[in-house]
Amino acid sequence: MNKASWGAEIKRMERYKIIKEVGDGTFGSVWRAINKQTGEIVAIKKMKRKYYSWEECINLREVKSLRKMNHPNIVKLKEVIREHDILYFVFEYMECNLYHLIKDRGKLFSEAEIRNWCFQVFQGLAYMHQQGYFHRDLKPENLLVSKDVIKVADFGLAREISSQPPYTEYVSTRWYRAPEVLLQSPMYNSAIDMWAMGAIMAELFTLRPLFPGSNEADEIYKICSIIGTPTETEWAEGIKLASAINYQFPQVTGVHLSVLIPSASKDAIDLITTLCSWDPCKRLTATKALQHSFFQGCLYVPPSLRLKTSVTRTPPSAGTRSMLEQKSVKGYSGTLSTSKPASKFSPAKSHEYLTTGVQRKLEMNNQDEIKNHRFSKIAANQQPRYRPPARNSPTSICNGKTAFGVSETAEKLANMNLGSGRVPARQSFPAPMKAGGWHAGQPNMAASQEFHARRTFTRKVVG
Repeated sequence: MNKASWGAEIKRMERYKIIKEVGDGTFGSVWRAINKQTGEIVAIKKMKRKYYSWEECINLREVKSLRKMNHPNIVKLKEVIREHDILYFVFEYMECNLYHLIKDRGKLFSEAEIRNWCFQVFQGLAYMHQQGYFHRDLKPENLLVSKDVIKVADFGLAREISSQPPYTEYVSTRWYRAPEVLLQSPMYNSAIDMWAMGAIMAELFTLRPLFPGSNEADEIYKICSIIGTPTETEWAEGIKLASAINYQFPQVTGVHLSVLIPSASKDAIDLITTLCSWDPCKRLTATKALQHSFFQGCLYVPPSLRLKTSVTRTPPSAGTRSMLEQKSVKGYSGTLSTSKPASKFSPAKSHEYLTTGVQRKLEMNNQDEIKNHRFSKIAANQQPRYRPPARNSPTSICNGKTAFGVSETAEKLANMNLGSGRVPARQSFPAPMKAGGWHAGQPNMAASQEFHARRTFTRKVVG
């Protein structure tokens, strides 16, 4: 598609100047554009199928789910436009996706970088699941990155948790598809998002996919080769699902993830292992994942506490505040503006996942009444300025080691007799500390490890 094809079909779309195409998918193409009135850079998704009524447009899952969400780690849907039966989604613009960063990377990411990204994604997922939706298509391509901020995108396959099964068995790209979906379970839930995050987290450490199956059967074999064949004790429901479709699991012992991911700390291995559990009930929820010891340098405020500490809310960033303060455009037949969140949550609440240093002091026990009194005065007169999370979160990196090729190792495992020992789940977690991440003006992160093996996998695995 070229720029000329936008031509006469744009009336309200003529407010935007198309710059270039940045992506093309099964259901639509994505273009980088600029708002002529405000100068803001946006991403415009043009759907390929025709939409003949406005009601048909606003009832799309992607529209319904994104209109209800307002969170700093979920991509913002700014506007929906239908003109000449063509549907356009106007999103905030992000520089690239996580797959691009992995594909072009010559060195391993530092654990601090991985921790920062995963902490943000889990915050977005925790909010999404609390809002009653699960994504169903998490993969590096659907995690958008700008500088040190990462956001969940592409809600085309999102479902409401309360919706009635059976669900379709085809969800998500195969390499990140949970085993219950591979075994055609008609009932699944937000735990499939957590499986995908375990696979993505492992890929961030090695720059290689953890389970790169060439088809559904090979995908299950790859999973068995790494985490071992499930037993009746581990996943009785999975054995029943396999029997129902006359599938027999390959008998493989598996290998400890620390062998495949030598650069990861014990806490990281433990988190990935728990997320990639056969039994969906044994996977951590997004909220529980945020409290895992891997994120011990990050502060997550549970919803119950967030509602009680409304005095210490973090104000939104300047860019977000400007969007939230724009006047809501009244709906008409051709355009839907989402500048005003449709959620019952206020904009301030949506930013309470990130906590500033001032908040920390306000939330501490009253060890110093005078200081607390002074902080309350300051909060009354002027809200604390929002700042990104502190950069120097604790990290543990195994220096001098090179990641093993996952796919090569998996292919050899069927003929190997390997131990199946796993790192036990943590029973308690240390007290939360200052949020992980970094300030834009702080020094660069510690140099990442050298990693010369480049990615050679083909990503087109939608079948």
